[in-house]
Amino acid sequence: MSDTQNSQQRRIVAAAIKGGKRPPLLRQLFEKFSALLLASAIILFWQIYVKVSGITEFVLPAPTAIAERLIADFPLLISHAVITFSEVIAGFGSAVIIGLPIALIIFYSPIFERSIYPILIALQTVPKIVLAPLLVLYLGYGWAPKIVLAFLISFFPILISTVIGLQSLDKDLVNMVRSMGAKEYQIFHKLRLPAALPNVFGGFKVAIYLAVIGAVIGEYVAAEQGLGYLQLQANSQFDTTLNFATVIMISAIGVCLYLILNALEKRMSFRRDSAV
Repeated sequence: MSDTQNSQQRRIVAAAIKGGKRPPLLRQLFEKFSALLLASAIILFWQIYVKVSGITEFVLPAPTAIAERLIADFPLLISHAVITFSEVIAGFGSAVIIGLPIALIIFYSPIFERSIYPILIALQTVPKIVLAPLLVLYLGYGWAPKIVLAFLISFFPILISTVIGLQSLDKDLVNMVRSMGAKEYQIFHKLRLPAALPNVFGGFKVAIYLAVIGAVIGEYVAAEQGLGYLQLQANSQFDTTLNFATVIMISAIGVCLYLILNALEKRMSFRRDSAV
């Protein structure tokens, strides 16, 4: 009888613990849409503040005015956004294509690491914005200086994160699989690469934002197209509403590219997990 009662009590406790692990529906919805709620609260406060304070549109336009401008000038904004987006993709893609192989060489060649690392660090300490006038001087006013600037800014995070990811694998595990006859390419494919993927994609996510910054800075210095150029034109015409609309478009490019990388990371991580 006592054993039966104990078993019933254990089931009751287990059910209570299991039920307690799941938060209420309202809390789940709040956690899921917390970012949207916070953004909505900020926009609402912004809208109310502009209306109540009577501040001029030149100083701070209301969110509704910015939204109306986004709709009215959408063809203009999207035409310039396509230019900036192309520059970001070209610069970021070049950083990936060049950065990943160099990271592999650094990882597998200590001599190359000791020789190239000081140079890379020295180049990284130079503010890239000071290179923009020189790039324009040597490469002209076309797409090249913006792409190169986006590449230079996004290259180092990709390189460092990849090297750190490759070095993160436990040495005892590597020695164990080597003792079992695994070749280096098998270790790389089955162990090193899956272990490095979180770091690699972390570097990608940082680099994509930096690539957007690099492309826009290049457009500030010398350009005839792009969102950076459009923002300078808005400043010269004291059009604050268009300036804010341009900032939103620049932010939208960064957010969209981040979400694409995040989805790609989940997809590749799933494939790697199932393959191993």
